[in-house]
Amino acid sequence: MSISTTRQGSARLVDATKVQARGALYVAEARLRIMMKWIWMIIGIAIANPVLYLISVGIGLGGLIDKSVGPVGVDGVKYLTFLAPALLAQAAIQGAMDETIYPTIEGFKWHKTFYSMNSTPLSGTQISIGVFLAAFLRVIYTVLFYFCVMWAFGALQSPKAWLAIPTAIFAGISFGALMQSLAAKLENENIFFVILGRFIMMPLFLFSGTFFPLSSMPFFLQWIGWISPLWHATELGRYLTYGHVISGTLLWAHFTILAAMLIFGLYFSARIFTRRLAK
Repeated sequence: MSISTTRQGSARLVDATKVQARGALYVAEARLRIMMKWIWMIIGIAIANPVLYLISVGIGLGGLIDKSVGPVGVDGVKYLTFLAPALLAQAAIQGAMDETIYPTIEGFKWHKTFYSMNSTPLSGTQISIGVFLAAFLRVIYTVLFYFCVMWAFGALQSPKAWLAIPTAIFAGISFGALMQSLAAKLENENIFFVILGRFIMMPLFLFSGTFFPLSSMPFFLQWIGWISPLWHATELGRYLTYGHVISGTLLWAHFTILAAMLIFGLYFSARIFTRRLAK
């Protein structure tokens, strides 16, 4: 009586070659399925945030500012128009941060799902890229919702205003890639969240030319904006939405800095994921 040596079980259910070729897409799909559990909360936040900001700051505070500065406006436009690109970029950055930092810490520490993924043909690089791709889609969704709300509020004057969409998405994924690589290095996340909220996100939001031109700040504080992805994205967004004046050199500098953040973030994230999963 011969005993069959045909492989059974998971080897017949899972195509290892396909997993190796499309592994990042499978990881992204898994992350998106998890997001779907909270889809109504995500939609609610995506709508409520721009509505509340634009009503309270853009229309409420903006109305007072428009009266005080007269027809000249802030940077030559209504305050609401000036503010909108910054809020769009901020929404993209916040969405990217949420979908890179928390899943990364969860995968390595809280639930340790990355280790089980890595026990399959999935590599550390594929897991890293998969988490990033899911965050990328979340950023696209957030920016589109935000843009529609701004359009409904009449904050977009230029016919080229739609170009602020790819600009905000670019800023979001650049910052998200960098934060993902940083989160992958964490051993103690408690102190990290305190530092992130108080010493990174809050200063970036307040000192990146969000509510007023960066040039109106004291010179010794302007450096915060210079290193902030939010400022670079805001400047590009204002240039595209209403014609904010930027020199050609500075225009390329904004783009180059965001591109460098994206490339370095993805590179180091993949390396850190691979090295940590190999321990």
